[in-house]
Amino acid sequence: MPDGLIPIARPAIDEQAVDAARRVILSGWLTQGPETAAFEREFAEAVGAAYACAVSSCTAALHLALRAVGIGAGDHVLTVSHSFIAATNAILQCGATPVFVDIEQNGFNLDPALLTSVSTPQTRAVVCVHQMGMPCDMEGVLGFARPRGLPVIEDAACATGSEIRFAGRWEKIGKPHGDIACFSFHPRKVLTTGEGGMLTTASIDFDRRFRSLRQHGMTISDLDRHHAGSVLFESYSEPGYNYKMTDLQAAVGRAQLNRLPEIIERRRYLADRYRDGLADARGLRLPEEPAWARTNWQSYCVELAPGYDQREVMSALLKAGIATRRGIMCAHREPAGAGAITPSGGLPRSEQAQDRGLLLPLYPQLSEGDQDYVIATLRAVLA
Repeated sequence: MPDGLIPIARPAIDEQAVDAARRVILSGWLTQGPETAAFEREFAEAVGAAYACAVSSCTAALHLALRAVGIGAGDHVLTVSHSFIAATNAILQCGATPVFVDIEQNGFNLDPALLTSVSTPQTRAVVCVHQMGMPCDMEGVLGFARPRGLPVIEDAACATGSEIRFAGRWEKIGKPHGDIACFSFHPRKVLTTGEGGMLTTASIDFDRRFRSLRQHGMTISDLDRHHAGSVLFESYSEPGYNYKMTDLQAAVGRAQLNRLPEIIERRRYLADRYRDGLADARGLRLPEEPAWARTNWQSYCVELAPGYDQREVMSALLKAGIATRRGIMCAHREPAGAGAITPSGGLPRSEQAQDRGLLLPLYPQLSEGDQDYVIATLRAVLA
């Protein structure tokens, strides 16, 4: 048994990030400024986006994305219940109504084949989720949305560095393939700034709107005013928010971004070891990448077979010094999701994924020895 608890996740912070934060602290410019602008440029280049706008969280990014495409009171937004509550909250904050669609049969993402059945006359947008870093079927989603003139927002909170084969080419999630993609830099994510988020888009109009709304609707940013050769007075074009990212966060993000390829390579290596070590384990279904997807393995979620009690398995692993998490939550099961519309047939696949899902420890610093212990212990518990 290893010394101490094997956690579910651990941020991959190193001395480069520490040095970056120190540099910003000593610079005297701590809030949104030159480091944030540099992080935006570098992130846009890394994912192949025309524009990137940094914000305080992915929840803020989702809210701004919905505002930018015009979502408001009375509108319906198609999305999944099987996701963190943030997307549902952002839709509700706009005065709109989430309309939930079930996930695919053997995965954790929205099933595009079900979109037509849940669409309503009030449908104004689709929010699809790249759950746990696994790319969603974007060609299927866009095949539904584009003929109807519906904007598509990608909740790419977990998907920094993931790839999708789109129109015959491998491309990074975040180009975006819909209209806007939203990323999270929470400590559980592959790239972290502590808290923080990013919006990417191909539209300069959307990008300008994000930049205004994130700073109270201000027409001129602090950085632009600082570099101006003459006195500038800002105005406030519409009510906005304080959704800014600090330069401290951005500096840490830049250091993380430099290491992103090696971080993902390590995660993919560990995911392969889980697959090999659990391939013939009793009572498990292992996650699979579609032929058109390359995930960053932000999380490794196995599914327990019927007859296994999720809480009992998790408790046995915790007693053995291994932290796990249950399957991704379902917003329609929470009081906060009571205002959403759920299909008449329910969301059986989403509920099954929550009730049978089991997230295993996965992070770059996880040693082969500790991972072997997780594999052996899980096999023993199931047997």
